[in-house]
Amino acid sequence: MRKGLIGMLVVLALVFAACSESTSTDNTTATEAPSGGGDSANGELLYNASCIACHGPNGEGIEGLGKPWVGSDFINSNSDAAMVAFLLVGRPSDDPLNTTGIAMLPKGGNPSLTDADLQDLVAYMRFLNS
Repeated sequence: MRKGLIGMLVVLALVFAACSESTSTDNTTATEAPSGGGDSANGELLYNASCIACHGPNGEGIEGLGKPWVGSDFINSNSDAAMVAFLLVGRPSDDPLNTTGIAMLPKGGNPSLTDADLQDLVAYMRFLNS
């Protein structure tokens, strides 16, 4: 029962985050990522609207919900194209590589994200890891 309740809360948080207006919790703005691909400043706005509920205010991750973006070997070892492809499909809860037991929905649960938006999110991931 507890796992079902947590899953329902995660889905509700994702829906709320996807529908809410994005605001930054601090006065900093991301700059262009070192990779040069995508717009990391827009990626930060998208992150705050769609990803923050599971991955935390500064990409540090939230235990049992979302892995950290900061210092992520997964992010650092994959190309921008591979990361966009990953974001398009997400990671089901039964995937052997899923260590949280919580599904990462395609596009982080925000179906309105475009391929360009996903590229911007990848640029923000790279910024957090620079």
